[in-house]
Amino acid sequence: MRPLLAALALCLFAGPALAEDVELELVLLADSSGSIDMAEILFQRQGYAQAITDPRVLETIAATAYGRIAVTYVEWAAAGAESVVVPWTVVDGPDTATAFAEALMVPPRRAFGRNAIGSALLTGKRLIEENDIEGWRKVIDFSGDSANNWNGPSIEDARAEVLAAGIVINGLALYCRTCNGPSDDDLMRRYESLIIGGPGAFVVAAEDRDSFGEAVIRKLILEISGTLPESDVADAR
Repeated sequence: MRPLLAALALCLFAGPALAEDVELELVLLADSSGSIDMAEILFQRQGYAQAITDPRVLETIAATAYGRIAVTYVEWAAAGAESVVVPWTVVDGPDTATAFAEALMVPPRRAFGRNAIGSALLTGKRLIEENDIEGWRKVIDFSGDSANNWNGPSIEDARAEVLAAGIVINGLALYCRTCNGPSDDDLMRRYESLIIGGPGAFVVAAEDRDSFGEAVIRKLILEISGTLPESDVADAR
């Protein structure tokens, strides 16, 4: 009887389960709005799948304080239409990185609609705050081919709320080949002034399909290592 009572006492007085500690909590927010067709969505996912399993990225993860990071991949479009493609995953080596990459390539429901950047940023904040993981650093990695916000919360208000929570926002500016919008350089300037923020925040440009993979790898290495780029417009090459 005493062993049973002891076990019950442990259950009653034990505190809540501790959150898993990692170096970094990273939300990958990928553009899935109307200007991005399904072929480009799959291309983006493949780029991230290859990047997370790249030896340079895995080496950077291994060199962190805990040797692991937590990452989730979310596609955004209209306000409230954000879709979690891969839920929070702790990546601590080739096996978990491969599992994350494989999950990326399983086609789930995709997000639809016109740009709602503010809503996307607040979704990233919520995902960080509601998980059971504790990272030294918390980063939202936002990618898209414009800085327009057609619905939902304003970028200014959402950005301020995210930064007030101690979350850094980095950017990946995607050159839109079919858009009549700003040039790639103008888009980077808009990301720099409107979207990114927090200590060491930066934006990387992917000028074409050939440069996309290296841009993602460069960006992940900077984010995972916590290395501050020389400027907030980082060279992806």
